[in-house]
Amino acid sequence: MRFLFLFWTILLSTFVNDLYSQNATIYKINRHESVYIPLGEISFADSIVAFNIGKPVPFKKYSDSSQALNAPNYISYDVPNYVSLGCKGNLTVAFTDNGFMNLKGNDLYIFEVGPSKEAAKIEISENGDDWIFAGNITGGKSIIDLEDQNISSEKVFYFVKITDQKKVCNSKTAGADIDAVGAINCVIKITFNTELLFDFDKYELKPSADIILQKLSETIQKVKNATILIEGHTDSDGKGAYNLTLSQKRCLSVEKELKFLLGEKASYDYKLASYGENKPKALNNTKDNKQLNRRVEIIILPPQSYYKSINN
Repeated sequence: MRFLFLFWTILLSTFVNDLYSQNATIYKINRHESVYIPLGEISFADSIVAFNIGKPVPFKKYSDSSQALNAPNYISYDVPNYVSLGCKGNLTVAFTDNGFMNLKGNDLYIFEVGPSKEAAKIEISENGDDWIFAGNITGGKSIIDLEDQNISSEKVFYFVKITDQKKVCNSKTAGADIDAVGAINCVIKITFNTELLFDFDKYELKPSADIILQKLSETIQKVKNATILIEGHTDSDGKGAYNLTLSQKRCLSVEKELKFLLGEKASYDYKLASYGENKPKALNNTKDNKQLNRRVEIIILPPQSYYKSINN
């Protein structure tokens, strides 16, 4: 138990150190177009997993894969603030302090830059091993809506693979030119084993939970406007109705404490979802599995105002 407590304290401290003040931002695509990223600069891929350059290869100065990370900074075709994949080359990036989901509206934007708009195949993964086709970017269309491929709206994805489709191969920047990969439907998901927050069969927060939720509130405050979704889960010991009520009361306790810590003037929407034993992570047949199932999941999502705007 002490190990778990220390683990989450360290994890949340890492989030606080890694995240900086995020504001919803409009990012320029070209002179006439821009894209809105609700949670700001945290929403961009920030780690290179793999880069397999294609052939013909681009000039060396356009082959720095790290140029595809973080927020877009494209200046002009001759300034190598982007990476060219080479013909049939592929680039895999990871989101390490956030993920993305299939939610309302568009989900990803691939900042493919330069005078030629090369086609590329986009795949996504939860774990970096199992890949799902998410769509193609072509003809200047760099938006990916995961709903187009009927991708689950329950899963959080952390990896994107971009594969050039060999449309423009005879130039110094052969292949698709990638400046950034942005998650429009960016999310931050943190899962707490309930033993970190509550005593067995209780819904009042333990005194030690104050430190954990204080760290969490500091993380949330780095995003100025968001939806905070609090989900409650139990194992399947006991009666289903009782477990559902227990998970609901635990959600309410967490919501109350976060509202106190974040302050009344904070620009956050709150949503609660109590599932009881209905969404287990594992079979309820061992002590370890039961512990996995007893959890509170907190997901930071784009604000409700964003989704209202795209419905109008």
